[in-house]
Order: sequence, then structure tokens, then C-alpha cells
Amino acid sequence: MNDKADDRHFSQALTLRKGTPVTIRVMRPDDKNRLEAAFAGLDPQSIYTRFFGFRKELPEGPLKRIAAIDFVRVLGLVVTTGEGADEIIIGSATYVADTAPDGTREAEVAFTIEEDYQGQGLAGKLLAAMAAIARRHGITRLVAEVLAGNAAMLSVFQRSSLPMTRKRVEGGVIRVELELSPPPA
Repeated sequence: MNDKADDRHFSQALTLRKGTPVTIRVMRPDDKNRLEAAFAGLDPQSIYTRFFGFRKELPEGPLKRIAAIDFVRVLGLVVTTGEGADEIIIGSATYVADTAPDGTREAEVAFTIEEDYQGQGLAGKLLAAMAAIARRHGITRLVAEVLAGNAAMLSVFQRSSLPMTRKRVEGGVIRVELELSPPPA
């Protein structure tokens, strides 16, 4: 899929390392309850790692972004198991893009994977899908702020094969920048 217009219908079926079939797709307005249920099922440590603090509820911002998905400024992807009424969200990734100080377009990315599905390559698959979509929409860099102790997420970025720079910022946080090369011809 190389057409920007097709991104609204992006869907990718995968099989996880442990054999579980999953689908990566664009978030839809009807995902609100599934996202809230997924958040409610997360361990406190996963919430802390994602939001840099403990929360009892999913913040309103991520839920509002669903309606704002335009691929140029906002993207939201989910990983699901099951279908129809049995579909559940086991992971998500978002980006919010803006113009960087150097005039390029960059997008801040964030990921959440339910604990039972961590370590099966989902974050890497989500990152690859986001990078491909971001390139098609003029984004040249993905950035993330990651807790220094989040070795798993730092490893995902390292293994992505995207040119990466890291720098420590305040409070034990590392800023990761991934340069998006143009898509292959």
C-alpha cells in the first residue's frame, strides 16, 4: 500500500511469535470502549512506563485523538485479537506531528502493549507501520521520550534499523530521534 488515501483502510494481519493471530489497523471512533478496557487491564508498571506516572483512567487526550486522525498530524494504530464483538485491543501506538525547529516535520510516538503480549515483536511491527505511513505524509523524523529504565522500548528503537540518536534529558528520560529515509523506489 503506497497510496496516502489507502492509509484510512490500513490493516495488517500478523501471527505473533507464540502463534497468536493479530491485526494492526487504524483506530476507529468505535474503539473508545475497547481502548478504555485495554487501559483498565494494564499493570500499574505498564501505565507508569507509558505515561511517566500512575493513572487510574486513560487520559482524555488519547481518546480525543481518535477523531483527529488525519495521518498528517495525528495517527493512531491498534493491535487487536478476535473479530466483531469479540475484538479486543492488546496494543496501540500513536504519533502527533508538528514542524520541528529545523523546519522538518517530526512526529512524537508512543506505544502501549498489554503485558501478556510484550516481547513478541508488536512494538517493532507498530513502529514499522507508523514509519511507512509517516513517510507517505511528509514526516521525516519520529521522536520519543522514554524512561531510561525502559530497556525493552529502547531496544525496539535500536533494532528498527532507522538511523537513531539518543540524548538524556531531565529526570531519567531519554529522547530518541529516528530519521525516516525516503521510501524505497
